[in-house]
Amino acid sequence: MSGITYLRGDATVPSVKGVKIVAHVCNDIGGWGKGFVLALSRRWSEPEAAYRAWHRDRAAGGFGLGAVQLVQVERYVWVANMIGQRGIRTGSKGVPVRYEAIDTALDRLAGHARELGASVHMPRIGCGLAGGTWSRVEPLVEERLVRRGIPVTVYDHA
Repeated sequence: MSGITYLRGDATVPSVKGVKIVAHVCNDIGGWGKGFVLALSRRWSEPEAAYRAWHRDRAAGGFGLGAVQLVQVERYVWVANMIGQRGIRTGSKGVPVRYEAIDTALDRLAGHARELGASVHMPRIGCGLAGGTWSRVEPLVEERLVRRGIPVTVYDHA
């Protein structure tokens, strides 16, 4: 029995009260332009600008697999840029998703969510362009967020 709420809709428009974090997976090479980030960029400019600056200053800013950047986009809404993808292409080393990096990022996200008293909203992270499978990601979300009492909603785009 999953403690995750599943909804059809847009993860960039969470319709619950209180503080919300919209979480998604980014790559580790500074690329922003396909997948869920397009929906984010249509709604807010700040997450992309912050991600690009973070990547540019990566030596000083802690940018890398497993890292999380929280960007406030509205009074009660934050976006979590989580680095959980090595590169952007499937190749000899397999798909870009890095489950251990997503696990680390979700653990860090849990700390932020608890500090803010926030619920977490996301698409099926790591399962689009990153090439991951939800059967591998869902238990990480359960372990790192749900079991710590953080409400999580996963959105499947209509």
